[in-house]
Amino acid sequence: MALSTSADTPIPVGEVSRLIGGWVDRLGAVWVEGQITQLSRRPGAGVVFLTLRDPSHDVSISVTCFRAVFDQIADVVGEGARVVLFAKPEWYGPRGQLSLRATEIRPVGVGELLARLEHLKKTLAAEGLFALDRKRPLPFLPQCIGLVTGRASAAERDVLENARLRWPAVRFEVRNVPVQGAQAVPRVVEAVRELDAHAEVDVIIVARGGGSVEDLLPFSDEQLVRAVAACVTPVVSAIGHEPDSPLLDLVADLRASTPTDAAKRVVPDVGEELTRVEHLGLRALRVVTGLLDREQRGLDAALSRPSMARPHTMVEHREEQVEALLDRSRRTLRHLLDRADGELEHTRARVVALSPAATLQRGYAVLQREDGSVVRGPDEVAADEELRARVSGGAFLVKVTGPVVPPN
Repeated sequence: MALSTSADTPIPVGEVSRLIGGWVDRLGAVWVEGQITQLSRRPGAGVVFLTLRDPSHDVSISVTCFRAVFDQIADVVGEGARVVLFAKPEWYGPRGQLSLRATEIRPVGVGELLARLEHLKKTLAAEGLFALDRKRPLPFLPQCIGLVTGRASAAERDVLENARLRWPAVRFEVRNVPVQGAQAVPRVVEAVRELDAHAEVDVIIVARGGGSVEDLLPFSDEQLVRAVAACVTPVVSAIGHEPDSPLLDLVADLRASTPTDAAKRVVPDVGEELTRVEHLGLRALRVVTGLLDREQRGLDAALSRPSMARPHTMVEHREEQVEALLDRSRRTLRHLLDRADGELEHTRARVVALSPAATLQRGYAVLQREDGSVVRGPDEVAADEELRARVSGGAFLVKVTGPVVPPN
């Protein structure tokens, strides 16, 4: 139930501590997993003091237990070990401090750790974090490489020396972090996110030398795996040696077997690249030279042909053909005109011979009535009818004076 307080009616610190203690006392015992970061076993004391830390977060809590409880696992548990303990939360009012009173401590064995990692691996794989289509290609020539590794470690030396031997101009942004222990996961995650946000970093290498399964546990932590999966910058995992396979290897864009291998795969060798450029230059020269030689041979062959040696020959030959065709067309046209002229004269003679004018010239006349109709028979006229007679020289009027005589 919430307290009713104000600036005028505050409650003392002791009362607040007492209330918190009451709330904590109502909590039951719980199973807790963590990593031992501090261990104090004072000679003659009946109580052992521990500091238990969350491997994935910057959170720790004090733990106390009777010596008899700790002596059961003292031979297999020390600082850095992972344990599971059954404890009751306690509140120490005078100092305002929360702690756990452990009544049972169990070490987390390698087999159990591997089983948990396998379960986490399946969960993350089902989410698609290890899918091949998520892998990003590394830049051919990174100008700046981000390196996350232990301070003054062999892994740091191997990456820096081998990379600079291969490409002396390469630059590094190094972040030295703990690579094992309780501080490893949050510090590595922080360094990876910082380098991913760095505008000049083209690729990130997370490197560490070999170690036991327990030593490499930070690089299988879910928080670190998800942080690497969220990176925009390509990430290279160079953890341990060839047999070591933390989950970071599966989510990274490239898995290197060793830190030295990471340097070789991220940075091209300047000598090899120069040799490759020289070979490509020679190959290009051979290709271009061969192409020019082939075209030159084709050009020489074309120039040696008669049509190219004496180009006017073709024109002269065509000129003769044009003149022959022109002469032939003239003869044909003349023949056609002559024949048409003969046919025209013949037709004209027939027209003249058959024309009414020719008939009139032979002494014949055409008789027409006043309306212009032609008289074709004696029965078509009557006595005293005036007709118009048309002859070869002109026309005159005639009058029918006698009876019409029918033809014999």
